[in-house]
Amino acid sequence: MIVEVVGAVIRDAAGRLLTVRKHGTQRFMLPGGKREPGEDDLAALVRELHEELGVRLTAARPLGVFEAAAANEPGATVRSHPYAATVEGDIAPAAEIAELRWIDPAAPDVALAPLLEDWILPALLGDC
Repeated sequence: MIVEVVGAVIRDAAGRLLTVRKHGTQRFMLPGGKREPGEDDLAALVRELHEELGVRLTAARPLGVFEAAAANEPGATVRSHPYAATVEGDIAPAAEIAELRWIDPAAPDVALAPLLEDWILPALLGDC
């Protein structure tokens, strides 16, 4: 089974990456999630960022498509469409988000979802 998601690559002025951990899980991942029927990537990203973080998406640039084993759905593969995102508002955990963590992409200090650890972080570091 393939789970299609969109994700937001949000970085602060120091270059750290915003990651989130959902309730009942151990691994951190990008904020975002599954599209609802009729949504395109950007509509889903706008909705997910508002629901999960309470922020408004102001700009987004696609970064590609990546696949890896799903962190929270055994036996599934996640296919992510991450976007470099700029947001407005105070970032705070909401909905299913238990915790936020800003990480150094070159030296993460938390357990990460396979997609983020194996594909997205290396892609971001290649851009530096």
